[in-house]
Amino acid sequence: MIKTAVPATETGTQSWNAKLSEQPATAGPDRRSRLRRAAEHYGPVLAIYGTLKLIGFVAFMWLLHSAGDYRTKHPRFGGGAHPWDVLASWDGWWYQQIAVHGYDPQLVPIPDATGPITLQGNSAAFFPLYPALMRLVSEFTGLGPYGAGLLVSVVASLAAALGIYAVTERLGGRRAGLAAAGLWAVWPGSGVEWAVYSDSLYVALAVWACHAVLTRRWLTAGLLTCVAGLNRPTAVALIAAVVVAALLALYRSRDGILRPVAAMVVAPLGLLAYLGWVGHQMGDYNGYFRLQSGAWAHEWDYGRHTLDVFTSVPVGHFDYLSAWPFADLIGIGVVLLALALLLLLIRLRPPAVLMVYTVSTLVLVLGSQQIFGNVSRYLLPLFPLFLPLALALRRLSLNHQLMLLGIAALASGSYAGYGLFELGVP
Repeated sequence: MIKTAVPATETGTQSWNAKLSEQPATAGPDRRSRLRRAAEHYGPVLAIYGTLKLIGFVAFMWLLHSAGDYRTKHPRFGGGAHPWDVLASWDGWWYQQIAVHGYDPQLVPIPDATGPITLQGNSAAFFPLYPALMRLVSEFTGLGPYGAGLLVSVVASLAAALGIYAVTERLGGRRAGLAAAGLWAVWPGSGVEWAVYSDSLYVALAVWACHAVLTRRWLTAGLLTCVAGLNRPTAVALIAAVVVAALLALYRSRDGILRPVAAMVVAPLGLLAYLGWVGHQMGDYNGYFRLQSGAWAHEWDYGRHTLDVFTSVPVGHFDYLSAWPFADLIGIGVVLLALALLLLLIRLRPPAVLMVYTVSTLVLVLGSQQIFGNVSRYLLPLFPLFLPLALALRRLSLNHQLMLLGIAALASGSYAGYGLFELGVP
């Protein structure tokens, strides 16, 4: 069972905060001291994540420039005038359209269409929080939608790194926390962390919601989960995790009744509000799911499509729906890695909120029909799976940790970046 590791610095910080509460709030030096302590504690987290991420990002840009295939592709579909334009293609194009023009939810049939795609794509398939922040940042900074979206993603990725560190440090100590933050930079699918995509924002909200549960700040957990529900549909896994954790708290009578119940009530409101609004605008309260199925062939199929891929790719067959050989091979590797790490995570007996969140996310992703090559991206939010690896890496010296993660960062330019954006459909 995981034992909560409390670093010496945490005890010192608590004592220091207690002393502060006994002193009059006058002196600026105390505030500066607090900022200095925070910088010393969290600065290495951001330095490790940022350095590793930058290595992978540069490798990704170099591969794009070296291959040059982006020059022959449409700007919406992995192309552009410059390598960095690729970061705003695919879903990034839709997010920019929403940030500039807003929504117009519709179900528009494609005339005489046959096969799985029978509806025209519509922006209502993309949740509103990320493009809303893009627009807000654009208005305040003067950046265009591309620059604003990239800025939101980069800042959110840093917030996610800090959250992953905070959760892992609480369970495994500082060395494990630093390793986990590094793993976030090189994980399969991490190519979308610094792109015009909503994934970094979702992970930041999810990890801090879980941290709030671990520290028994129930209303904070409920509010963060509510906001996450405005960002991605897979927030249903986070909602389930918070609700289960709150029910356990009620059963154990640890935190009273009001706060856990408030978390359970607030957590699903964001997701339900957006789905309800889209359904109302379309005149069909199942409209969001009809759009996902008819325009993108994304739907719950109890894992049939995943099984089809797993029985086809190993024998060299690529006749299943939305086959992208290179990206699909990476996806199979990621799923196998996730399942292996899940077994190791179960052995550690982590808190219920992390276990429910991880299993629910895996079930949602693997039980759905979708572009399988995106699995490495869809499983990017599984930060609890970093824990077994982080606990193993903490046994190494920091130099050896950074050496291993640096090699992975260099390789991530291909498997987490180029493989997604140019050899698949992220």
